[in-house]
Amino acid sequence: GISAEDIVDFELQACDTQPSAIGGAMDELVFSGRLDNLASCYASLEALTTSLGSLGDDDSVRVVVMYDHEECGSCSAPGAGSTMASDLVKRVTTACCKSESGKSQLLEIALQKSFLLSADMAHAIHPNYADKHESQHGPQFHKGVVIKHNANQRYATNSITATLFRECGRKRGLPCQEFVVRSDMGCGSTIGPIVSTKTGMRTADVGIPQWSMHSVREVCGCDDVGYAVEHFRAFWEELGTIEKDLLDSME
Repeated sequence: GISAEDIVDFELQACDTQPSAIGGAMDELVFSGRLDNLASCYASLEALTTSLGSLGDDDSVRVVVMYDHEECGSCSAPGAGSTMASDLVKRVTTACCKSESGKSQLLEIALQKSFLLSADMAHAIHPNYADKHESQHGPQFHKGVVIKHNANQRYATNSITATLFRECGRKRGLPCQEFVVRSDMGCGSTIGPIVSTKTGMRTADVGIPQWSMHSVREVCGCDDVGYAVEHFRAFWEELGTIEKDLLDSME
């Protein structure tokens, strides 16, 4: 150690140090603190690294952004309410464009062509509280990534972005679920509406279903973590082809 006098300042965060565990009758569940949203961070990064082999066949730029402060409003320099996303795209387009006059226009085009996948955990239906969900919109364990919809724009998904994400999974034989919160209940939100509003990017809000969100020990299905990795990878590797086929079919 060090003496107290040598500490200039600090940021203190208390957290559960108990290791995560696999459990359930068939070892089908993950028990862990902070699954929301470390599970999405893991799935996104794993999907990115395992998709590197297909970069040579893709003309897009693949990026994973892991923001701070989502649970307390995202209004910070490293949060989703900052200019980080647009600054990142600007720096990439500036580096790729040799013409000074074309840099501004290229940025606008890049933002409009970009697709933001806002990955945050979803509330799975709980057998003791099934009435908290709409009867046809109760996400279940082991049935794939959840696409989230909300008419009040608490989620940024629309019919086009949902279809594109769903189609990416369909091409790989991956299951997918839909979620709409009950109309008489409040709806949480994500960084999706924040970033899409600031940048104009197309956005889909998706997530792995889980129980006991924000408790010290959260629960999700082992299968769904794997489904998320594969679906996110499919998103990067299949989206360009799906969009091209869609445009060709409209001509």
